[in-house]
Amino acid sequence: MGVYRDLGKNFDEWFDWIVKEAEVYDYGRYPIKGMGVWLPYGFKIRKNLIELMRNLLDATGHEEILLPLLIPDNILAKESEHVHGFEDQVYWVTHGGLTPLDIKLALRPTSETPLSYLESLWIKSYKQLPKKYYQFVSVFRYETAATRAMIRVREVTTFKEAHTLHSTFEDSERQVAEAVEIYSSFFRELGIPFTISKRPEWDKFPGAVYTIAFDTLMPDGKTLQIGTVHNLGRSFTIAFNVWIHMPDGSMDYGWQTSYGISERVVATLISIHGDSTGLRLPFKYAPIQVVIVPIPAGPEEVRREIVELCGRILEKLRADGVRSVIDDREDMTPGDKFYYWERRGVPLRLEVGPKEVQGRIITVVRRDNRIRTSIKLEELTEAVKIIGIEYDKAIKNESMEAFSKHVVRTSSLEEARNFIEGNVVEAPWCGRTSCATEVELKIGGKALGTPLKISESEVEGLKCVHCGDRAKTFMRYSRRY
Repeated sequence: MGVYRDLGKNFDEWFDWIVKEAEVYDYGRYPIKGMGVWLPYGFKIRKNLIELMRNLLDATGHEEILLPLLIPDNILAKESEHVHGFEDQVYWVTHGGLTPLDIKLALRPTSETPLSYLESLWIKSYKQLPKKYYQFVSVFRYETAATRAMIRVREVTTFKEAHTLHSTFEDSERQVAEAVEIYSSFFRELGIPFTISKRPEWDKFPGAVYTIAFDTLMPDGKTLQIGTVHNLGRSFTIAFNVWIHMPDGSMDYGWQTSYGISERVVATLISIHGDSTGLRLPFKYAPIQVVIVPIPAGPEEVRREIVELCGRILEKLRADGVRSVIDDREDMTPGDKFYYWERRGVPLRLEVGPKEVQGRIITVVRRDNRIRTSIKLEELTEAVKIIGIEYDKAIKNESMEAFSKHVVRTSSLEEARNFIEGNVVEAPWCGRTSCATEVELKIGGKALGTPLKISESEVEGLKCVHCGDRAKTFMRYSRRY
């Protein structure tokens, strides 16, 4: 796995190099700091991941919508805790042309406030609930910290936000559990390992009752938040008078949840599976699954047969739904072509030369381990699909096994300090904020939160690593982005 094999020390350089070299994302050259450009190849990766998430949401009864980009100041300001959490990050529009606006308009940092306003107009009865909306949009946040391609940007261009409304708290809790399962399925499908933690009270989403976060470990040993789920309670429904006519005839405020992911998923997919050569994309979601490389040699007649055979293979693969291309560029050697497509993470390479034409047997090379397999021409399409499945399983298992070795549980503050570099450390915790913040200072890490499920037997007899009182759970710590 690239994360723990050979990218760690030079990860920053590698990441900046590969997103440019593989033509994924152009960052740092657009004349506004913190804003990048999706290039065609990267846009196709992004599109495939969006479609995976869209299918998961549609299958669970979510409905796609599209809200306006601009939010009036008086709408954004209605929920006080929420606006205070974002007030130093909001971009404001103050003029229409040369005319000052009566009410300044925010570029959407997130959509809880405008959607709550609309729900007060749309939803009147419990019979309409639950409602589950989602959208894929850009959001804008004036990050004051150092920006980073896809990881920390001022325009988040791939923001999937889901918002749900419920008649009872119990149903909102059921929805939180469903959201956690949707995200778990999404990341597992992509082979991205993760922890699921309930964020500490001081690190929850502004306006939420609580926040659940998905974190993964990047090659430089720091954790990256890749998804969040929030139970919003009734903070926004009370602020916006989202009244629900209940079964007993009474009126009450609704309950809400929200959950989101961003282009950090693409950054993570690139980083988790990559190696020093470049990308290693999952077969199922790679923009190009197979590249066919002619190996021109021999007399002109044989060369023509090579080209013709490549064309027939391409036609057959595409007819069977395999995303394929031929690299027939004459100004590059086969070796240069191999390296070009390996950098872009194409899972399988087919080599077609004189011996393949003569023997009707095609050489298939995997991107992950470069194992070469000879496949009979008439069995090629089915074999490619089978090898693709095996390839996906291999890179997933590799990432999951490597990650599991870097989640370390300890009952000692000294061990926590020793393990914090490059790991997620789980340490017994009494539940007091002061103890967690002191541990942060002493070990040089940040609190990620507590595991969602901890049995009594797991903490039985354990003491908080800071104060020595009986532990109630574990707190996770790491170096964080």
